[in-house]
Amino acid sequence: MADIDKILIANRGEIAVRIIRACRDAGIRSVAVYSDPDRTAFHVRLAHEAYALGGTTSAESYLVMEKIIEAAKKSGAQAIHPGYGFLSENHKFAELCDKEGIIFIGPSPEVIRLLGDKLEARKMAEKAGLPLAPAGTQDVADIGKAKKEAEKIGFPILIKAAAGGGGKGMRIVHDASELEAALRTAASEASSAFGDRRVYIEKYVTKPRHVEIQILADQHGNVIHLDERECSIQRRHQKVIEESPSPVVDEDMRKRMGEAAVAIAKATGYVGAGTVEFLVDADLNYYFLEVNTRLQVEHPVTELVTGVDLVQEMFRIARGEKLSYTQKDIQHRGHAIECRIYAEDVAAGFVPCTGHLAGYHEPAGPGVRIDSGFTIGDEIPVYYDPMIAKLCTWGENRLQAIDRMYRALHEYMIHGVDTTIGFGKLVMKNKKFREGDLSTHFIAEQFPDLDVELAYNEEDLLLTAEVAAIIDFHQKERMAVLGTQKCKPDNVWKLAGRIKGLRKVW
Repeated sequence: MADIDKILIANRGEIAVRIIRACRDAGIRSVAVYSDPDRTAFHVRLAHEAYALGGTTSAESYLVMEKIIEAAKKSGAQAIHPGYGFLSENHKFAELCDKEGIIFIGPSPEVIRLLGDKLEARKMAEKAGLPLAPAGTQDVADIGKAKKEAEKIGFPILIKAAAGGGGKGMRIVHDASELEAALRTAASEASSAFGDRRVYIEKYVTKPRHVEIQILADQHGNVIHLDERECSIQRRHQKVIEESPSPVVDEDMRKRMGEAAVAIAKATGYVGAGTVEFLVDADLNYYFLEVNTRLQVEHPVTELVTGVDLVQEMFRIARGEKLSYTQKDIQHRGHAIECRIYAEDVAAGFVPCTGHLAGYHEPAGPGVRIDSGFTIGDEIPVYYDPMIAKLCTWGENRLQAIDRMYRALHEYMIHGVDTTIGFGKLVMKNKKFREGDLSTHFIAEQFPDLDVELAYNEEDLLLTAEVAAIIDFHQKERMAVLGTQKCKPDNVWKLAGRIKGLRKVW
């Protein structure tokens, strides 16, 4: 068994905070790393130790493998947890950790490399007996190959990058006239994002649902699945709201999908936490999509319905211990939903909106969990992903979880940046969402005039956020307005002058 009493977290924001807290729960010392803009960040303040990486952008800091390794050596950390994003699915980083005698908390470099290549992953899935959507098995970077593959598969098709994910290098093509331009754009985008121009063609599943299975695998050959998550509500092919269990997956389908996920994990010699992703069509046929060789953003909903702490299990696996659970131990109870809280201008198309958190108040109460990476007064830098937090709610059933989420979103007050809170409230009240009628096209279909629908809600949100900020920062002025002490209230009204109806609220 490996001795791990200090872990370096090669990440930032809410996931770094999540892992630091897990370290404290386990009696393990945590080491943070930070770029210049993050020198006073919450994860830096929370860790036992912190080391500067220098640089401003990700490419100058969190993506520089040598700097991460140097920090680990200086701190004496025996292991590195990569979180998600950045170096989490970089097989070269895992190799470097091995070379330097540092435990990489994740799968082996070979498995990361294999499953990170979507073409190779499809071949492994096929060998393991997983259902696959019709697709080509070769790079189709030139138009001649692409036309042949498209004709064989039939339109509509999806052009996808062989490396990477997150919707980069992905294009839907409805007919042959769109093919050449889409191919050129996808290959160029894939090259810029992943340094790999290879793309392939897959049959496009109409009105698909995105359903994924969480897996855990130890070094002793034990592999289990922890049921599914529904991740269909997406913008730009990136998830914004997730839940567990899926509204359409019954026990039989859950068992079959879970067994398929375990099969590919065993076929590849997978070790660690991972996620096997599927597309589900309108007839509830499911097709293998990819394997994410890391902890997922949405892992809290699985933790809430199963009671399993996935990060603690990752620590156990890294130490060489057996899993704490067998498949029979995994039982789900109730329903959980996650809303990702981004600093984004939703009405403008979910455009990042960074800035200073002048006011910040998190929700609480029964069934509420929040994994946040920021506190009041912090800065949301322009250089990184604009996620502020993940807000999760649990209920005895799906509708209770939805109603608790709406209540929590209503309590969540952020001042200084635009956020996705108002959008989350719209979704929680949406009839189709409450009925579980979802697809990856949900946002476009249900909110064609999102800017108009958000207008009232955003004004209401801004109103409550502004009031909270004034109460937080200007207690004396607030008391003056309430008439309990003598003090000029002019400053309060000046700050809040742009808020319609403020006096009515007070």
